[in-house]
Amino acid sequence: MTYKGVDPAAITPEMAVRIRVWRVVEELSWRAVAQAASDLWDAEYGGNQLYGRDLCAAAAKVLGEDPHREPWN
Repeated sequence: MTYKGVDPAAITPEMAVRIRVWRVVEELSWRAVAQAASDLWDAEYGGNQLYGRDLCAAAAKVLGEDPHREPWN
């Protein structure tokens, strides 16, 4: 499957909070965030690192945070 990116409009506030917990609280890597999201929401990208990075960026945007600053990075 070719990775096509994450549409921030597809990330609900609840999903964004879950992604933030994985990345910030549990300190998961982008690859691990991708795998956790794929497992929970039946995404088809598995542990694709780019998918994890984009999920984090989209979640940060939904939450009004900067994915390139603390606590995300």
